[in-house]
Amino acid sequence: MATDDLVTRILEALDDGDPLPVEAIHRLTDAADVTEPMTIAEVADLLGISPHTLRYYERAHLVEVDRDANGHRVYDAHTVRRLVFLTRMRLSGMPMRDLQHYIALVDAGDDTVPERLDMLLEHRDIIRRKMRELTLSLVATEHKIATYGGAAGPDSRLS
Repeated sequence: MATDDLVTRILEALDDGDPLPVEAIHRLTDAADVTEPMTIAEVADLLGISPHTLRYYERAHLVEVDRDANGHRVYDAHTVRRLVFLTRMRLSGMPMRDLQHYIALVDAGDDTVPERLDMLLEHRDIIRRKMRELTLSLVATEHKIATYGGAAGPDSRLS
């Protein structure tokens, strides 16, 4: 199941205002379904991104991908978990340079946890600000729809 499909299912299951359950977050980063190495096409399908993006993440040193005897990429559960995290951070607007710095810190070991925490706290603040801005944009859009005689759509939680 593609990550976007999973996120959609989780969000549809929530009531208005309910926080995202921790179990849902764990499911987004759980690669327990990855019991054997996956091909680039399989990982691209799972994550809803292109093979080109996966190769780019590899070139950017965000992931290390093993190769089989034929030289084809093989993705293990650890790499898939990291890719889920990377795709969520990119979707949330984290710049590539920040992701590269964060991954370099992860790869450097536990001594970098305080700096990683600081980065994620700062990024959380950015996400929250964007969410407020998007909420205002949604309210303005809903208002304009109502002005034209339309009704709020079924996905509207803020009408």
